[in-house]
Amino acid sequence: MNSDENKEKDVKAEETNKAETPENTQDTETEKAEKAENAETEKTEAQEDAKSGDDEVASGKKKEDGEKKGLFKNKNAKYEKEIEELSTKLAEAQDRFQRTLAEFDNFRKRTMKEKASMYDDGVRDTIEKLLPIFDNLERAISSVEGKVDEDDPLLKGVKLTDKQLKEILAAMGVEEIKALGEQFDPNLHAAVAHVDDENYGENEVIIDMLKGYKYKDKVIRHSMVKVAN
Repeated sequence: MNSDENKEKDVKAEETNKAETPENTQDTETEKAEKAENAETEKTEAQEDAKSGDDEVASGKKKEDGEKKGLFKNKNAKYEKEIEELSTKLAEAQDRFQRTLAEFDNFRKRTMKEKASMYDDGVRDTIEKLLPIFDNLERAISSVEGKVDEDDPLLKGVKLTDKQLKEILAAMGVEEIKALGEQFDPNLHAAVAHVDDENYGENEVIIDMLKGYKYKDKVIRHSMVKVAN
């Protein structure tokens, strides 16, 4: 029995020795190193994969940002072009409006001037046609003055009519042209007679034979006068 136990102990000792031999120990260390190396490799690969993934994500984001910037840039360029076109159209519209406004203002002024001119022409034409009536009234008064009583109703009526007509003409802007005692002015007077007389100055109007009239500084009829010297 002791012999068997000793054999068993020897076998176990031998197995233990075999397990603890340098060769087995080396194999175990190699396996550990390989495992550690594999783990490190896997870790490195995982890190590289993660980095690569991050790079891809960053690259994708950068690309996306670039695309967005390009899109915004294109849109901005488009909007800037549209704004420029609208600004040009607005400037053209404002220019047309200013021109139209100026043309309308000129048209309004021209129309007012034409209307005023037409009115003035109408007044002058009307007064010119009435002048013979004024002349006849003055002739009638002159022909009876000193011959009839000043209180004669007919004479007073004719004088009153003549006075009222002259007041109406004055209110309308019609004036008698001064002639008697004035220097002859061909713009206002028409000389129908001439006489040499030392008692009068040169080109002095000595007789107003037919009164002249003007309306707003425009002559309706020249005064018919006799001029001395």
